[in-house]
Amino acid sequence: MQASELPRAIAAATSTASALGLAADDAIVLQNSNKLTLRLVPAEVLARVAPAADRIAQFEVDLAQRLAGPGSLVAALDPRVEPLVYERDGYVITLWTYYPPVTSQAVSPADYADALVRLHAGMRTVDFPAPHFTDRVGEAQRLVADRDRTPALADADRGLLGDTLRDMRRAIGERGTSEQLLHGEPHPGNLLTTRSGLVFIDLETCCRGPVEFDLAHAPEEVAGHYPGIDHDLLRDCRTLVLAVITMWRWDRDDQLPDGHRLAGEWLDQIRSRTA
Repeated sequence: MQASELPRAIAAATSTASALGLAADDAIVLQNSNKLTLRLVPAEVLARVAPAADRIAQFEVDLAQRLAGPGSLVAALDPRVEPLVYERDGYVITLWTYYPPVTSQAVSPADYADALVRLHAGMRTVDFPAPHFTDRVGEAQRLVADRDRTPALADADRGLLGDTLRDMRRAIGERGTSEQLLHGEPHPGNLLTTRSGLVFIDLETCCRGPVEFDLAHAPEEVAGHYPGIDHDLLRDCRTLVLAVITMWRWDRDDQLPDGHRLAGEWLDQIRSRTA
């Protein structure tokens, strides 16, 4: 979200919470990307704010409700208000449980893998319409083809990314591996250590695909503790994910700080993987 939008977006979140009886005297920005994530105090509620045109908020709320329950490993909506998508002043706002950090210690690969195994097991019990992981690949391929949206991408790198996206998408599809509902981006930034255990956040990325696609977002050591995976498929998924996130960084509208530097590092990794 652009810096110029922040005051209005924050005001929309705080006024929504206040109208629902949640004290929101101040807002602390926790993350600002395609959505704005705020900690509202003193109510201690987490607010996610997006432009009103965003259609993912309802998807995320609906899925969170389907996955809620004892032993759930996904972030919960705030129980003090109705589980709705609220609209105010051109923004959609969703209100979630705020989980205060309890430790700065990194999650061990074994615990990380166990959390993913249990998350996937729970997701297999849910019949929920979600996009296929190849939809995300298709979006990246459209960026490759659109020079107006990716003007800073060199021709040689454009060719490398286009070939990698095409080849990895085909290789994964030809394996015919069983698929299920996935988190979509269970990287360390989306895994919290809470008082009640590990919790995955950011359900807007959920999709369908092989579990190896989810594992491709986790640290490499995690795969050694996840039973029954196809390591060749995982290797292809890692290369595919790397190509997708690299392509995002070349989008002229991408707001990730230092995105082009990261994209350059990832391009080097793709070259080494595909050489």
